Amino acid sequence: MFFGLKNKLLLRLIISKNKLENFIVSARKYRPSVFDEVVGQSHITETLLNEINNNHLAQSFLFTGPRGVGKTTCARILAKVINQKENDNPDQDYAFNIFEMDAASNNSVDDIRNLNEQVRIPPQVGNYKVYIIDEVHMLSQAAFNAFLKTLEEPPKYAIFILATTEKHKILPTILSRCQIFNFKRIQIKDMVEHLKKIAIKENVKVDNEALHLIAEKADGGLRDCLSLFDQMVSYCNGEITYDKAVENLNILDRDYYFKITTSILEQSIAEVLNYYDEILNKGFEGQLFLNGLSEHFRNLMVCKDKATTHLLDVGESHKSKYEAQSKLTDLSFLLNGLNINNQFDVEYKNSKNPRLHIELALMKLCHIRSQINNAITLEEIKKKVMST
Repeated sequence: MFFGLKNKLLLRLIISKNKLENFIVSARKYRPSVFDEVVGQSHITETLLNEINNNHLAQSFLFTGPRGVGKTTCARILAKVINQKENDNPDQDYAFNIFEMDAASNNSVDDIRNLNEQVRIPPQVGNYKVYIIDEVHMLSQAAFNAFLKTLEEPPKYAIFILATTEKHKILPTILSRCQIFNFKRIQIKDMVEHLKKIAIKENVKVDNEALHLIAEKADGGLRDCLSLFDQMVSYCNGEITYDKAVENLNILDRDYYFKITTSILEQSIAEVLNYYDEILNKGFEGQLFLNGLSEHFRNLMVCKDKATTHLLDVGESHKSKYEAQSKLTDLSFLLNGLNINNQFDVEYKNSKNPRLHIELALMKLCHIRSQINNAITLEEIKKKVMST
């Protein structure tokens, strides 16, 4: 019986190991292979396709923007497209024509001299050799100078694509020799739609609000967004819900901000302090809460005018809550609230009692309405002056 149990455990271990070996992270599995699949960078992909179709392709590019937004992916797709012929296999990636170098670990003059030597050799297959230099801002001053001549007068078969997250660190002499493409942060709605497609392919049940949380947490980086999605799939065992996303991603539930704002409007200091105590017991820092409350007030403000409602980037269920609560608040309350939050946020680091510091801010917020109601209007001042 013992040997039978041991064999079963061994079999399970082998099966699990095989599954683990076959697993590919979503960032790699769903990496775009054509320009149409690139998420949120249509201004880049359309320009590159037009240059290729019109035979106006530059030989030196600088792809700049935040991490995880598609710079290296677009560089690889460009290298593939310009080498493809009419009757070629669409799956052919032309790996022999693409040379990638990480400037963070290859930033010396010798590294660039070796690259310059490689450039002299024409491609054996395809029409172009494409050199992708990632984190190019890490090159030393001497390495940049060694690279200048090659970048200025490259062979007709050589294409250089420099990628960086810190454009301001690159020499102006390098910038002047490159066609610059500015990659932007991926919008939350684009990431949510992309995650929905992946969820269908992976047979994962998802809550739309949970996907919004994942996209917000990624802060504009699609690679980070896909990593968080994989994490949530593992944690939720194939069914991602809003509550589980809040728990796993260590995000403060938005419902707390709605409850606290209601209590502030009702001038109930006791309720507000009790809610804040719950938040602290969940392990969240005071400054994080204060920043979240400021964002909540900002969202209520943009809901007060239909012209700015599109600036509210949340799920549909929370959008309706924001619209309902914004009707209960007036603009003067929100502006005063944002000023108080900003003042206490600036002073937070110097506070010797952080909890009391935030509690004082909350008590001040509770008294905004009474201060506004008791404020003397200009007309009342005029009447008093006229009567004296």
